[in-house]
This record gives sequence, structure tokens and C-alpha cells, in this order.
Amino acid sequence: MSAQSHVVVDVMLKPEILDPQGRAVVAALGRLHVDGVVDVRQGKRFEITLEGEVTEDRLAELHRMAAELLSNPVIENYVLHIQS
Repeated sequence: MSAQSHVVVDVMLKPEILDPQGRAVVAALGRLHVDGVVDVRQGKRFEITLEGEVTEDRLAELHRMAAELLSNPVIENYVLHIQS
């Protein structure tokens, strides 16, 4: 069995972009009498399993994939995490 690598890409709206889903969650929490929540930001999480190790070349491919396919760079930021 070959080794596998696990990568997580978290995509979030940029701070200056309005998050209507997050606002809806804040409102719902108020109706549930959950106090103290000031803000909620909603995002996307991609869990990717790869064959083999994450090399520098593969890492560059992952960043390109996250920037061009998984996120919209105009309104979103992404963070790539390599899981051990």
C-alpha cells in the first residue's frame, strides 16, 4: 500500500465581503437565546487525499488548484493545511 497525504483547504470570504449566511446564523443564535456571539463567518472546507508525499511541485499544484478552482480570489481567501 502506498503512502497517502492529506490536505485541507479552508476557503473564507474576505473580511470586507458581506457574509449573509453568517448574519443569518447570528440572528438564529439570538432567537435560540445564545448570547455573546458577535459575528459568524461561513466558509468552505475541502479535504483532499493524495497518493504519495507532498513535494514542492505538488504543493505548487495544490496552491494553483485552490486559487483557480476551489476559491474565487476576488472575494475569498484560502488557507492550505498539510495534515500529518
